[in-house]
Order: sequence, then C-alpha cells, then structure tokens
Amino acid sequence: MNRKYNNDGFALPLVIAVMVMLIILAIGAMMSSFGSRIQAVRTKAETEAMLAAEAGYERAIFWMSQQTDILGAIQAGSGTGNIDFGTSRCEYEINFQEFMGARPVFQVLSTGVSGRPSFTRVVDVAVMQETSGWAMGACRVPYSASSLNAVNFVSGEMIDMQLHINRYNDSPDVADIFINGTPRFLRKVEMGESRKNGGSDKNIVNSSGTVIGSYTSAMPCFEGGIDFDQPNVRITDAAAVQSKVNRFRDSTDTTYRFTPVASTLVPASSSAPRQAVVQLEFYVVGETGYVKITNHCTIKCCPKRDSDNYTYDYNMPGTGGNPFKRYNIYSYHYAPDVNENPSYQIVALITNTYVTQTFGGYTSEPGGQIYVNGNVIIGGQGPPSNPDPDQVVKGKITVVATGNIWIGDNIVVHGDHDADGMPSADNPNVLGLIAQGVIKVIDPGISNYAPSTANVTYPGRPGQSGEPALTYGSGAAKIYYQPVGNGTLWTRVRTLPDPTVVEAALTVGGGGWGAENVTRRYGSTTYGGRKEFSGTKDDLIVRGSLTECVRGVVGYPSPYEDGYDKNYFVDTRLMSGILPGDIWFSGKYIPAPAGWHDRSAND
Repeated sequence: MNRKYNNDGFALPLVIAVMVMLIILAIGAMMSSFGSRIQAVRTKAETEAMLAAEAGYERAIFWMSQQTDILGAIQAGSGTGNIDFGTSRCEYEINFQEFMGARPVFQVLSTGVSGRPSFTRVVDVAVMQETSGWAMGACRVPYSASSLNAVNFVSGEMIDMQLHINRYNDSPDVADIFINGTPRFLRKVEMGESRKNGGSDKNIVNSSGTVIGSYTSAMPCFEGGIDFDQPNVRITDAAAVQSKVNRFRDSTDTTYRFTPVASTLVPASSSAPRQAVVQLEFYVVGETGYVKITNHCTIKCCPKRDSDNYTYDYNMPGTGGNPFKRYNIYSYHYAPDVNENPSYQIVALITNTYVTQTFGGYTSEPGGQIYVNGNVIIGGQGPPSNPDPDQVVKGKITVVATGNIWIGDNIVVHGDHDADGMPSADNPNVLGLIAQGVIKVIDPGISNYAPSTANVTYPGRPGQSGEPALTYGSGAAKIYYQPVGNGTLWTRVRTLPDPTVVEAALTVGGGGWGAENVTRRYGSTTYGGRKEFSGTKDDLIVRGSLTECVRGVVGYPSPYEDGYDKNYFVDTRLMSGILPGDIWFSGKYIPAPAGWHDRSAND
C-alpha cells in the first residue's frame, strides 16, 4: 500500500529555527560590532590622552628651556600650565625632585584626559640639564669693539669633548661652525641652527669666508654624530648668569666672601688703572688640601692698546652700544703686609669652605665655595713645606668672580691620574672656575719687557732703576710685589710651564677662555707677542669642561706663531656637578637615567 506524507508540518519550525539562528547571529554581530566600537572609542581616547600628556611634557620642557633661572622660577610658583585640544586636554607641572649629588633633578608631571567617560594618562619624568664638554655662544672671537671674526677648526685637531654651538642668526646664513681641512670631532656635536638653508644644506666656510663644502660633505669629520635645532646655551644671557652668581654668593659662607680694595700706593693712569684682586694659592701638605687666600691685593695693569688691533684682549659688555671692550690685561700684582693686617689673609682647609644647599626639603652633597666681588689671580710660590711648584687642588671647590680670573701657573687636581694624564674616574678632587669677566692665562713676560715696545708702554720689571718698586709704603700700608708662575721675587723674570695644564670646569660669562697678549702682528709693529717657554708656541692642556660666550684666543697660527697650541679633553667626572645647586647654563633638559614613567589613571 502506498502512503503519502504531508511535510507542511516541518516547514514552519524549520523557518522559525533558521530565523532564531539568524537573529542570534545578528545580535552577536551587533554586540561584537558594539564591543569593537567601544574598544575603538576607548583606544582612541587612551591614545588621545597619552598624546595630550606627552604634549604637556614637551610644553613643560620648552618652558624650562626659556627660563633665566629655573630654580628661582619654581620657587616663585611658576612651572604649571594646561593645553586644550578640543577632544582632549592636559595639565602639567614642574617641581624640584631631588639632588643627584650636586646636580638638581626636576620632576615634570603631565596628565592627559580624553573622552566620555574620560580616560587619563599620566607622564611622570625626572629630568636634568644636559651637559656639554665645550659650549659656546658663538664660534667666533672678538676682533674689535663691534665685530667678531670666525675661528676655524683645522686639520690635525682632535676635539674629544661634546661640543655645542649656539645659533648665530647670520646673514647670509652659513654654517655656524667653521672648518678648514679635516678636524676630528670624536664626540657628539650639537648646533643651535638648522641644517638646511631653504631646501639645501648650509655651506660650511672657513674664517676667510671661502666655501669649503656643506654639512653633507663634512659629515666624516663628525665621528660622534651631529644634532641640529638644539636649544641655545644661556651663557650669553647676562640675567641668567647674574641670577646663578647671586645664588652662589648667598649660599657661600660669609668667611669666604671677599670684596677686594686696591691700594692707592700702586701707580696708575687712565690707560693703565690699578685693579683690586684676591690671590688664591692651592697646595697640599701631606694628604690635606689648603687654599691660601690673600685679600686686598693690587694689580698693576698693562695699558690697553686701543690704537691698534694686534691682540684679542676683549671682554663684555662694551661701551657706547658696542658688545665688547678692550680691557687692561694683568701685568703683576702686590699683596698687603699680612703681618700688619693679619685679617687680610686666610690659610684654610679646603673642606672648611664646604656648604650645602637645601631646596624643596632636599639637601645637596657638600662642596667648597669662594665668592669674590672683583678679580682673582691664581698662582704663587706656596709654602716652603710644599715642594710641588704647581697649584694643586685637593677637595671639591668652586671659585666665582664677578670680574676676571687670571691663571698664573699650572692648576692640577691631587690624586690618581690615568696613563693619558686624565684624572681617574674615582678621583674625588675637582675645581670649578666661574667668571663674569674673562678667564685668561697671563702673559708671564709682561713683567720683564722693556718699558716701551712698538709704541706700547709696559710697566717694566719691578725693582729696576726707573721702574716700579718691589715694595711701596711702610707699616700697615706696606705692599709687596708677588711673583707668580715660574719666577722669584729676586729675578722677576717669569715663565709658565710648557705645557701649561689646567684641570678645571671653566665657565666664562663675560667673553672667552684663552691666553692674554696673543698678537696678530699685522702692520709695522715689531712686538714679539706673548712670551713662550721655548720656541714659538707652547702647549695648553685643558682637562675639564668649558662654557664661554664667545671663543677666546689661545694661539695664533702660521706664519705668526704665537701663544699656545690647544689640547682640550673632557673630564666626564665634571658632568655630575661640582658645587651645590644649579650652575649649568644648558637650555636642554633630558630624562634622567630610568627617569621616564607613564601610566593609566583608569587602571
């Protein structure tokens, strides 16, 4: 028997089942899509919050780079701000965090917010000022009261210091570093300027203005790399220098703050005035470091040679709207009779000058400080118990002068040195010299030149017939000629060692570091220039760091060999600071080691 089945009863449940399945799949797809949308919104909000927080950090770093005195600005309540990006925003603040040794560390805290409900990201970074081995406001030397002349780095020179050169804004706009040949820059070079002028590399020229290539062609010279568009070092900002000098003065023990007064007994004229100076002599007896400080000394100045352009002896600021002025260089000096005036001289343990600075509840490591409202001369014969003829520093100390600092001897730090002469990494002894004038190595020959050479009048040798006396006055007013360098009271014929060695961090707020009386010997002059130890040029070795407004001259090249050949080496120990507080002038702030932290405030 044949049967006939009716399938109509199965169609409806099947359709319903399929529809349910499709609805479930649709709901799943919608939920997945909704979840993806939610996740996308969250990711977008978190990304915007993070970008906003990073933008706040960048704004804070830029603000720090523009400050004359970052510690003073923070103390005054500055260092906060906010940015509104429409769909996101940020708030940032800058705080003092701690001292890392003598070096201040700052906290940049930036909070970025985005979305509804809001998502928050926090960037928390410990930053400090970047340090350079050699930083300069311009790679140029004062050539007259109103002009600067380019200075070449030349073939054969090996610059083993991280180098920074500020943006000069010259026209036509050529590279702010001047090269003649193929010098070697072993460490990183930072330029305040951009690499390109318009769409092409800037030309590199030498001091004569001749184009010798471009940044591209010179790249093999920069073995440590080169960075552009870097913040300017603020050594050219007189207000920045003054604020840091003021903080140094106020934190120095009053026993070691000096304002020298010159003796009126020393002959002077309008072209060769007398100047007040404090004499410092560093020495070591046994394992103890001392500094002998003689206040109220008097410099016999060499007359300025305003009528010619044979030397580079300029400092700043100038007069009559000029940036520079020719200053009276050091010839020799007299010291008061400390037997009659014992308060005029202090023989101190270097550790007695130590102070600390406290900021935001944190205290720095101790360091020695001597403040002179005037000039400083470093050099002397030392005590009979000290057989070392050099100035030897044992301890950690910085000297600040509102005038010039003159160097009249080798200055070295006590303790271990490596085979190449550099103070060893674990050597704790360091010296800082900071001047609002110039820091210069004296010409030792001034004291025994003839009274007149090439129409230039010199003071002459003290004690000779017709020349200044070895002593002036009597009793409490008596003053004595003071030999520096390798000379004696009786011969008055001085030299400086070859090589002359300076181991210090040098900061020059009123010009450049260099040597005095280096001459170009142009024109009809027959003057022989600076007195060398032997031959035509000596060697000047700097193991330390250097920050200067402009370049200073240490020697003059062929054919008029004069002064020094320079040999500069960075002492990396100085990068962690010498004295307490904020004395660096870099406008660039970088994260401290392991100093970057970011997080979500929603987690």
